[in-house]
Amino acid sequence: MATATAAPAVLIAGNPNAGKTTLFNKLAGTKARTGNYPGVTVDRRSARIDVGGMSVELIDVPGTYSLAATSPEERIAVDALLAEPPAAAVVVVDATALSRGLYLARQVVETGVPTVVGLNMMDEARAQGLEIDVPALAENLGVRVVELVASRGQGLDELRRVIAKVARKPWRERPLRLPELVESVVSDVERVVRETGTTEGASARVWALWALLSLAGVGERDENDVPDAWRAAVAKARVDAATLGLDLEGAIIGARFARVDAAVDAAVRRSPAAGPTKTERIDRVLTHPVFGLVVFAAVMYVVFESIYGWADPFVGAIEDAVAWLQELVRTGLPEGTFRDLLADGIVAGVGNVVVFVPQIALLFLLINFLEDSGYLARVAFVIDRVMRSVGLHGKAFVPLLSGCACAIPSVMATRTLEKRSDRLVTMMALPLMSCSARLPVYVLVIGVVFAGSDRVFGVFSAGALALFAMYVLSVVATLGAAAVMRRTVVKGPVPALLLELPPYRLPLVRNLLGTTWQRVRSFLVDAGTVILALTIVLWALLTFPRDPAAEAQAERRREAAAAYLEGADLEAEYAAVDRQLASSQLAHSAAGRLGKAIEPALEPLGMDWRIGIGVIGAFAAREVFVSTLGMVFGAGEVDEEDPGLRARLRSATHADGRPLMTPLAGVSLMVFFVLAAQCMSTLAVLKRESGSWKWPVFVFAYMTVLAYGASFLVYQVGSALGWGTA
Repeated sequence: MATATAAPAVLIAGNPNAGKTTLFNKLAGTKARTGNYPGVTVDRRSARIDVGGMSVELIDVPGTYSLAATSPEERIAVDALLAEPPAAAVVVVDATALSRGLYLARQVVETGVPTVVGLNMMDEARAQGLEIDVPALAENLGVRVVELVASRGQGLDELRRVIAKVARKPWRERPLRLPELVESVVSDVERVVRETGTTEGASARVWALWALLSLAGVGERDENDVPDAWRAAVAKARVDAATLGLDLEGAIIGARFARVDAAVDAAVRRSPAAGPTKTERIDRVLTHPVFGLVVFAAVMYVVFESIYGWADPFVGAIEDAVAWLQELVRTGLPEGTFRDLLADGIVAGVGNVVVFVPQIALLFLLINFLEDSGYLARVAFVIDRVMRSVGLHGKAFVPLLSGCACAIPSVMATRTLEKRSDRLVTMMALPLMSCSARLPVYVLVIGVVFAGSDRVFGVFSAGALALFAMYVLSVVATLGAAAVMRRTVVKGPVPALLLELPPYRLPLVRNLLGTTWQRVRSFLVDAGTVILALTIVLWALLTFPRDPAAEAQAERRREAAAAYLEGADLEAEYAAVDRQLASSQLAHSAAGRLGKAIEPALEPLGMDWRIGIGVIGAFAAREVFVSTLGMVFGAGEVDEEDPGLRARLRSATHADGRPLMTPLAGVSLMVFFVLAAQCMSTLAVLKRESGSWKWPVFVFAYMTVLAYGASFLVYQVGSALGWGTA
């Protein structure tokens, strides 16, 4: 069978918010394909299109400000342009921020890749009084320049014709000219790169300049996999430059900007401003130290409400559909292991995946809107000072806040952070935020151990104060964990916020929906399969092995009841038998045995093996703790406000007769749930977003140790002081 001939690659590169994605969508139409770049969890979009009678593979490169690689996304851009050279590259430049965009274009031109500069947002540039002489700009840059308004499709036909011409041209490197002393230092690195024989695509000189700006200092870490000889050469070059009194990096960057500034000065004229622009007027409010925070709080409330409130009807509909499907399986198939596996394992597992889709979709729709409109940059600016104090990036506040609703979409929302180290710190601290799934646990425990009339200092409701304390603890723990990890596990300087506030723009609906669908699809395909598998494993642990003796006893009770009861009384007795059987089976299962095995470790926290089974069951989802306790204590299918379950918990005792659920034991249990990683879905998404199992394993380990230690201190210190033990 004949195979399709590989089409020449044409890359779409550019700064974030320069309209690169909009241009790709316009050129690709419905032909776009989404996947991942090899080895990393970064979206890769491509499309086979025709340009000027020529078929090319259009590839959307992650947004970057330069080719100095300090993150996986930037390294992807480097590999795409230098290691696996394309036939051509289109560098999308925001015409309202010309110098910033042309700095990247200048680096691409140096590589020798046939280049086209797509001068986008020309309508906004004219509205700001910018007059750009495009032929003069093209002459100074030495490349073709095409005027674009990508959002309206203007200039696309001309761009297609130019791409077809440029893609047929041979490579022609345009080396950067440097001062003589700087050149002598760079040439030493260039010689080492050439001697290693490991360069691909670009020349040794291009790789040498890249290495001098990209490789970390001695003892530091970066994202680049390069020969040790390169690092040694770069280290020596920096020492030689310091000896000569040279600012090596400054000289290279300065030489590039000198070329860019000369091109801009020759081609751009700015009309005198008639007054503050629309963006400047809006920024007077949105970046104000007081009003900016008020607006920010309102916007974050909308984001939080969307996850917590707007998504709720859709989540409820999915849960109802799953419950209906489970009941359909139970009534349509004969009783047995296969029916239980299908209903409680596979159907429940699919439900555990799909139920997060409304929250993920709404969160990313809003985040994409805030980012594309330009407001997210203002959020980072307003909140950065607070976040920097604990080693977090200003943009980390959005996923952290949304973590109060659900950690799953919040972990995925860390993609808005450019640096991998910032993403790792944020996603590893984020599960400590008290999500909505913990609330049923708090409500149940507070309802059991605190009477509604209990008052602290005669004023404050004990239950309300306990609930408030749990949320305060989660925030303090999250920020504290981030501060510690920034200084230990993910060492690095406190991230500096360097950004240029883009003008406000109305995002394109198609881009918003397309990006949102990519995130949802990524979750369903990657994290969803792990969640489904874990759900089935957990179901098996809670189900097997069966207890034949308990089943035989239950059958005898049913037969006896049928002999002397009828009607509603018989149905009630059957229900009681089923509840007792479920409790016995759960105690006999692998999870039940594990709960009993870990009871000695739970006793110092004020818990017994029955609470231990609930903790194990909660790994499916934190709120499952309530329904698991319902089975353990023979209350059947219950929720957190069920009076029967509350009564059983109040009357429950330890083996020595001590009350199980005292106020102190209740607080200890809630503290454990605040700090423990009791959510397999969160761990699955952490694996997907971090690209490795080591990070979710680390999160599970440190949160479990933290939860156990805090709960231990609460119960033991409280017991020693005689607080709430009865």
